[in-house]
Amino acid sequence: MQKYIQLIGLNHRTAPLEIREVFALNEVSPKQLDLWQENCPVKELIILSTCNRVELLTISQGHDTPIEWMLRSWARLCSHEPEALRPYIYILNHKEAVEHIFSVASSLDSMVLGEPQILGQMKDSYRLCVEQGTTGPILNRLMHKAFSVAKRIRTETKISQNAVSISFAAVELAKNIFGNLAPKKVMLIGAGEMAELAASHLINNGIQQLFVTNRTYARAVEIASHFQGQAIPFTEIYNQLPKADIIISSTGSNQTLINIKDMRQIIKKRKYKPMFFIDIAVPRDIDPDINQLDNIYIYDIDDLKGVVEENLEQRREEAEIAKKIINEEVTAFEGWLRSLSLKPTIIDLLNYGENLAQKELNKTLKNLGPDLSPETRQAIEQLAFSLSKKLLHYPITFLKRKSQEEESANYFTSLIRRVFDLDNEPIPPEAHTLKKQKKD
Repeated sequence: MQKYIQLIGLNHRTAPLEIREVFALNEVSPKQLDLWQENCPVKELIILSTCNRVELLTISQGHDTPIEWMLRSWARLCSHEPEALRPYIYILNHKEAVEHIFSVASSLDSMVLGEPQILGQMKDSYRLCVEQGTTGPILNRLMHKAFSVAKRIRTETKISQNAVSISFAAVELAKNIFGNLAPKKVMLIGAGEMAELAASHLINNGIQQLFVTNRTYARAVEIASHFQGQAIPFTEIYNQLPKADIIISSTGSNQTLINIKDMRQIIKKRKYKPMFFIDIAVPRDIDPDINQLDNIYIYDIDDLKGVVEENLEQRREEAEIAKKIINEEVTAFEGWLRSLSLKPTIIDLLNYGENLAQKELNKTLKNLGPDLSPETRQAIEQLAFSLSKKLLHYPITFLKRKSQEEESANYFTSLIRRVFDLDNEPIPPEAHTLKKQKKD
């Protein structure tokens, strides 16, 4: 019996954050969905739940659809009625579901195109479902193929190589200027979200030390402890600036904090070692005229937005290449699925031929009597089974060829089963009766 792939989910495009929060399944094991009752059509299940999406990928058997089962179970587990969930979901069947899973794994369906974090989340979700025993041969194959597709796209495209967030772009620019960031010291002025995120990227690049200052000193202490840095009083900015190679500023101040006059003295104290300023504040914290000084580089939020937009366009171009790869891989996976449904029919055909050969062989040997020599008996047996295999060779070859044609695979598999009566279907008495044509 043929098996069907279906996906039900919601994401950042179909549901606002408050809905995604209500129906999140982060701490839910597949078994908690209570989908393993005797009459439920769900045979395999994987749950993917992140801040931007919740998706349930299923395998059902026959033509039964598990969508309503999934919807009720999902909503009930989140203490809501299905109608509260229904307006926000999307449903994908078979080929569309396969293509979607490949796209998600390859970060083509992410809020930030090309960001690789989702792949790790998918691997964690899959691992949990394997441990729970809710996956099977089809989803195991599908997920492993999704991971290999994602790897192929990372290898054959540049979709993940260009920064597409303000904070990440700032760090990439710093790397272009300094090369290795490991020996560099960073000062974080203010505690805005983008500045904090940029600091996180810098920490991941192994910077030597982080200084944090803020008008509210307690907040500076909080951020510094989070990044294992050093908090400094806001009034000490100018005394500490000579130590910093990279400065990220985002205070929301109405006036300039760092001006060109003071920076002339600071860069002199540093013996003109390069300084890199990232001014994310609006209005700006740093006097743009400082850019006139030797070995000082300033980028404000508009500069970074330009970099981000340029990189986004490059990622979109790479995404088109990635989509072609996904289409190839979806076609290959569809072929595997069709061959999977073909195997039982081929096995049944071979068994049919062997049973028929054995039956007729027994009759022949009985008629020939007990005086038959072992050599003759063996030759007759070989002839019977050889004829059976040769007669079935062309139907099996025909079936394999047709299995590569998406539109006709199921039809011809069904036809072969009926021609050879592999399912032992009763034949009605009138099946072979020629009906008289009515005269006009």
